[in-house]
Amino acid sequence: MHYNESLRSQKELVMCEDGTKTLFSKEFDEPYHSTKDGALHESLEKHVKPALSHFQDKETLRILDICFGLGYNTFATLYYVKQHQLPVHIHIVSPEFDEVLVRSLKAFDYPKEFDMLSPIIEAISNDFYYEDEQFKIEVLIGDAREILSSQSTHCLLPADHTFDIVYQDAFSPAHNPLLWTREHFRDVRSICSEEAFLTTYSTAAAVRLGLYENGFNIYVQRAEKMRYSTVASLKMLEGMEYIDMELKKVRNPAARSMRDKAFKTV
Repeated sequence: MHYNESLRSQKELVMCEDGTKTLFSKEFDEPYHSTKDGALHESLEKHVKPALSHFQDKETLRILDICFGLGYNTFATLYYVKQHQLPVHIHIVSPEFDEVLVRSLKAFDYPKEFDMLSPIIEAISNDFYYEDEQFKIEVLIGDAREILSSQSTHCLLPADHTFDIVYQDAFSPAHNPLLWTREHFRDVRSICSEEAFLTTYSTAAAVRLGLYENGFNIYVQRAEKMRYSTVASLKMLEGMEYIDMELKKVRNPAARSMRDKAFKTV
């Protein structure tokens, strides 16, 4: 498995059903967001709302946004915090290998909800960094696996850096498998706090198994006008629909998590 840089610049603007816009990547042969669920709606309902609701009493949150892409998850987080005047300090770190895409975002046609974020979007697009008294955002240009792995010489995270929230939002397992393997989730787990809360649109058994095999408890996330998604937590959660993965394994003994060795090439 390797990326096709010759196709990276080939993207098409597409409209989502919620009226927001996203891009279609020729390199990965799929859009950056579900056109059915909608770019902004998906970010809010599958990632931002469940994560911030879980930590509503916490004063400071560190968020790992995998991967930055068009920045919807990061910008939706800031929008939601500002909209509800939440007294929380947010530090977001997000790997992204498409530098040209990030530099183009100051000209992207975002929804009107992001108008208040225009100076932040411009700063990220120019400098891959933004900081004020409430928010700090760092976009780390490079391969996410190398950036997040403590075993990699390209790891860009401080040794003591841990995250409370993980937005697992890479291109799909079918098209970008190395960001969905058991080994990837091992790397993610190693930089999580003990109360970490992970959100992802994927409901695939292989993905859930990869998370479960790294100590995460698995839950269903449901929202209005939205296909259900997955929440994973290192602690047991109350009030959410729990998935008994041991029972799932009994019922489907052939199910396996995805592994690096199946996709890596020399």
